[in-house]
Amino acid sequence: MNRRQPADASTGQGLTLVSFDIDGTLFFGDPPGPLELSFVHAVLAQGHVIGSASDRPRSHQERLWSTHEVAVSFIGGKHHLGEVRDRFPAERYVHIGDTDTDEHFALLAGFEFVWVDRVPDATSAAWLL
Repeated sequence: MNRRQPADASTGQGLTLVSFDIDGTLFFGDPPGPLELSFVHAVLAQGHVIGSASDRPRSHQERLWSTHEVAVSFIGGKHHLGEVRDRFPAERYVHIGDTDTDEHFALLAGFEFVWVDRVPDATSAAWLL
């Protein structure tokens, strides 16, 4: 039986950090994206660190997450993904987005990039294990 080892936040062992673009990615974006709040909760339930890297101002991102009662670990511009990587030790860094700009900054910061329309299963975060 293949069992996932508990993540260790102090060393990043077993930890995945997932960054979300907002517009075109999450259902509360403008335009709305395909990822529902249930997907975000599934990512959190697996013990992953989550946050957003968007073109929106931080204060707007904070309001959006707060409105949906989701506690995130980071908020910032997608051009700050390198700083996010420096702040959080993890085994895996993933950014989910919908534009070439998302892909550019994710890869520049050493993140895996996943096109939102190619998320293997938008109803479950099991593919992140």
